Amino acid sequence: MGGIFSQLGQLFVQSAPTVIFVFLLLIILNRIFFKPIIKVLKQREEMTSGALDRAREETAQAEAKTQEYESAFQAARHEVYRHREADRQAAIKVREAALQSARQESEEWIQEAQRDLAAQVEAAKEELAAASQSTAREIVQIVLGEGPHAGSAGGARA
Repeated sequence: MGGIFSQLGQLFVQSAPTVIFVFLLLIILNRIFFKPIIKVLKQREEMTSGALDRAREETAQAEAKTQEYESAFQAARHEVYRHREADRQAAIKVREAALQSARQESEEWIQEAQRDLAAQVEAAKEELAAASQSTAREIVQIVLGEGPHAGSAGGARA
């Protein structure tokens, strides 16, 4: 068993320069290669996470602007609807006033036409009454033989 330990000891002594070289290589690689790579990776991660954070912030700002624009758009749309409704109400009032005026004019025209008609009826009644009295006198004169045509009518009979 002592031979195994001595062989192991010799193996360690022979491998010591290799082990030292490997440790030196690790130290050199760590300083020259791994630390700069780790530093670059950390910077990249910071830049990436920073970019993501900025992107999130900008997205939030964009959403806030979108909400602001949408609310402004809604307010403008409500304003347009309010103006349209006011214009419609004004047009209805104008139309109602025009209709009322037309009704009033037509009522006045109808009343005037009725007065004219009543006056014409009254004049026709008076004319008819006068004509009927005149006709009645002529009939009486003809029947009694006193009229202007009485001689010719009586001569025709005789």
